[in-house]
Formats: sequence, structure tokens, C-alpha cells
Amino acid sequence: MANSNTRLKKLLKPLIQLLFTSLALYLVLKKTDIKQLADIISSANPWYLLLSLLFFNISKVFNAIRLNRFFRAIGLELSFIYNLKLYYLGMFYNLFLPGGIGGDGYKIFVLKKNHGLKTINIFHAVLWDRICGMVALVFLSIILLLPSSYATLFPDLIPWTWVLLAGIYPLSILLNKLFYKQFLGIFTITAIESMLVQVTQVVSAYFILKALSQNANIIDYLAIFLISAVATILPITIGGAGAREITFYYMLNAIHLATGTGIALSLIFFAISAISSLGGILGKIRHEKSVPDQLET
Repeated sequence: MANSNTRLKKLLKPLIQLLFTSLALYLVLKKTDIKQLADIISSANPWYLLLSLLFFNISKVFNAIRLNRFFRAIGLELSFIYNLKLYYLGMFYNLFLPGGIGGDGYKIFVLKKNHGLKTINIFHAVLWDRICGMVALVFLSIILLLPSSYATLFPDLIPWTWVLLAGIYPLSILLNKLFYKQFLGIFTITAIESMLVQVTQVVSAYFILKALSQNANIIDYLAIFLISAVATILPITIGGAGAREITFYYMLNAIHLATGTGIALSLIFFAISAISSLGGILGKIRHEKSVPDQLET
């Protein structure tokens, strides 16, 4: 009976994710001119898309470097290549194998199994890595929102926005001191790396806009892009699909901009994420064969 309940729970999570993804995409596409959307995507400049792909993967390299720094802080020495392979494999699991343990859970499982660390220590490293990424994401989102059309639409919120901008890093330092003192010595460098992750993702989104010949209201699109990334953090859709699109649709509507380009940006970014994460398959085959050989000496 216990095994049956476990299997049911494992099946239920991806089904719920599929349901939310399908519902979100349905709500957006129902209100979108599909032919126009297809025309926008099909006419995209492939050279700009290649640049977007390049900067997306640069952001993932920065992300993997940051995570490896947290691993080192708990005494786990991994080579750059091994850590990068493990990171891309986690991306693949998050995107193509929804439900179950997910990419972060898989990394924790592999590192505990092969390197003998306590699960809780690896969990803390992975969790704080996520939190650092979220702090940088919110910080950069606010920076882009301040000169955007939303500042004109909601002027009363501007003072509060500045307060949040000024307080977010002092608050994160306080949290670091209270709960994760083992990572306090690398706070500054990981904060810089977190910002590099988000900036290179924004550059990736910018090149998608260039590919779509969108030259007006760039700040608005990029601000919404970052906010949509916040929306994808909750694991209620498959790889964030649906969550990004519905965010773009309603936020662009709020400032009376055409939604087609935003939805196209979101769909192309998802495709770039999917293509990039396929590299995780090769990483899985190699690192599982010879994990000890990948450690630094």
C-alpha cells in the first residue's frame, strides 16, 4: 500500500504541472492571433537567435560557477567540468522530467551518494544558491521597472520601490549571518556572480527581441521578462512554460502594448532553454561512469 501511495504521488505531481501548463498556455493562446504569432516567430533573424543561445549558456556557466563555490564552502571539491555537467543534467531533469526529485534533488542525491557528505549540507548549499539567484533577479527587475512604463502607470509605488531596492541586499546579508554563516565569506563574490547570471540572461532576451525586430519599448519587455522569471520559480508548470507566457500577456496588456512579441519572446526563450539542456544527457553518461576521476586533485 505504501509503495502504491508513493507511485501515485510521483504521478500526481507531473500531472498537476501538465494541467497548469496546459491551462496557462490555453488562456494565452486563446486570446492570441496564432497566425500572427507564427509569422513573428518564423521571421526571426537566426543570427540574433544564435547570440541569444550563446548568452543564455554563458549565464548557465556563471550559475554553475556560483553553485560550485557554495559546494567548496561545505568541503566539496568538484572540478569545473564535472560540476558543469551535473548542472546541465539538473537543467535537463527540471525541463524534461517534471515531477519526481527534479534537478536539484538529483544533484543532492548524486553528490551524497558519490562523495559521502550529509544530505542537509548539500541541501543548504543548493538552497542558498537559489536564494542568491532570486535576490539578484528581484534587484535587477526593480532596476528595469523604474524607467519602464509601469513607473508612469503606478507613480505612487515608486518610493516603495526605492525602499525595496535599497533594502534587499542588506536583508540578504542579515539572512546570511543568521542562517548560513558558512557562506558569509563568499557573499560578495557570489552576489556578483548572481548579477552576472541575470544580466547575461537579460542580454539573451534582448537578442531575441532584436531577432523579432522589436526596437521600441525594450525596457518594458526586459522588465517583464525578469518578472516572468520570478513567476517560473514556483514548480507548478513544466519548465516554467505557461507561467512566462501568461505573465507577458497580462503585463503587456496593462501598459497597452501588443502581446504577440512578448509571447514570441517567451516561447523562443523556452526553446533555447530546452535545446541547451539537452547537453545534460551527455553529462549524465560520462559523469556516472567515472565520478571519482572528475574530482580535483
